[in-house]
Amino acid sequence: MKRLTGWDAFLLYSEAPNVHMHTLKIAIVELSAIGDRTFGVDEFRRVIEGRLHKLEPLRYQLVDIPFKFHHPMWRENVEVDLDYHIRPLTLPAPGGRRELDDAIAEIASTPLDRTRPLWEMYYVEGLEGKRIAVVNKIHHALADGVAAANLLARGMDLQAGPVDEGALYETDPPPTKSELVRTAFRDHFRHMAQVPSTIAYTVAGINRVRRSTRRLAPDLTRPFTPPPSFMNHVLTPERRFATASLALADIKETKTALGVSINDLVLALSAGALRKLSLHYDGHAEHPLLASVPVSFDFSSERISGNYFTGVMMPVPIHLADPLERVRQAHADAILAKESNHLIGPELVSRWSNYMPPVAMEAAFKRLSAIDGQNKVLNLNISNVPGPRERGRVGGALVTELYSVGPITAASGVNITVWSYVDQLNISVLTDCDSVDDAHEVTSAMVAELVEIRRAAGLSEQLTAVENALAPAG
Repeated sequence: MKRLTGWDAFLLYSEAPNVHMHTLKIAIVELSAIGDRTFGVDEFRRVIEGRLHKLEPLRYQLVDIPFKFHHPMWRENVEVDLDYHIRPLTLPAPGGRRELDDAIAEIASTPLDRTRPLWEMYYVEGLEGKRIAVVNKIHHALADGVAAANLLARGMDLQAGPVDEGALYETDPPPTKSELVRTAFRDHFRHMAQVPSTIAYTVAGINRVRRSTRRLAPDLTRPFTPPPSFMNHVLTPERRFATASLALADIKETKTALGVSINDLVLALSAGALRKLSLHYDGHAEHPLLASVPVSFDFSSERISGNYFTGVMMPVPIHLADPLERVRQAHADAILAKESNHLIGPELVSRWSNYMPPVAMEAAFKRLSAIDGQNKVLNLNISNVPGPRERGRVGGALVTELYSVGPITAASGVNITVWSYVDQLNISVLTDCDSVDDAHEVTSAMVAELVEIRRAAGLSEQLTAVENALAPAG
């Protein structure tokens, strides 16, 4: 048994009937390399069963504390019913990117069952060519982007993980109520003992900000006044989903020519796309949007669970008409936002989250998820996570594409998540049903924005075809 950190628990408390806090990891797998050998859902279950001993978070079960007077705990080794957790799914013809994305949207539209380990996996057949997709739906409380990438690497045998002592593991007995109460009291006293160090960390950050000669841009000093936007409203429970794949070589060439980072370019691509959508849905794009961008403070390659990131507020310069100006402004804003995060202390929110009262937090988020009106914190979430640098295999079959997307949060109906994989930069967009007519509007606009940026920078407008990737959605 181990206690969820306050930040892990926060991602549970922020869930509501229309706000699902799971993330999605999607692998496209080419089966031609395994020849005529059968590789269906039963064979896939056996592959996962043989790796469960080194995929520890998939064996965690959530345990609530009586009366919820402390954060829940993970029971770390439980029996896993793979017939329940790994589910077959067949796409309708023709089995292209759009059919897969629509199926993933349905998967994303339902919450996970908290009485079981907090994940589901879908073995998706019917893809064009000799391909299948594996869709892993895992609760954000289990893993952030870095941990999920490391867990995925273990699942694809790209990371050695613990010494292989066989696929068997011993299950832990369920805890008694008295055990849960005793450990809750003990951990409360431990957290109380940490209050002085948490206060000291906070004061040190405030003093660094006061001593700093840098002054933040106005958009970064008003984190609770994001502009009204088409994407901010009471969310529907149903989701829409879209993907697109870009050649990493084109991204690197573009960012090098402009003297910016890949993160900056992702923000600029998002800004250009959201400008087009704002003009379409709102009729204007007069003010920068405000995005929460997760920045990790633990990049350990061994970590496969937990959340060690902070959400850094960054302006998204949709108000600028020139694509190169958007790139330059995204670069400048990202530098200021990261500097402010470093000054105040990247662990500030996660440290104080240990003291959140569970019942009050759950009630507050359920209320916030149902309030109709402008989001008072942010407009959307944008993430960029480096994925595996080597091609993975599942049961001997080659993984040709990887995608990931985080959840959409209360009153923020769009999440843009970018994962790199070997020579690809793969875009995923999750929305609710009231934000856009089609989530592919966002991915298509981001691809078009890359072409515009390259044209303005004097680079070739012809994008490199991504080898072995699914064809763009029609």
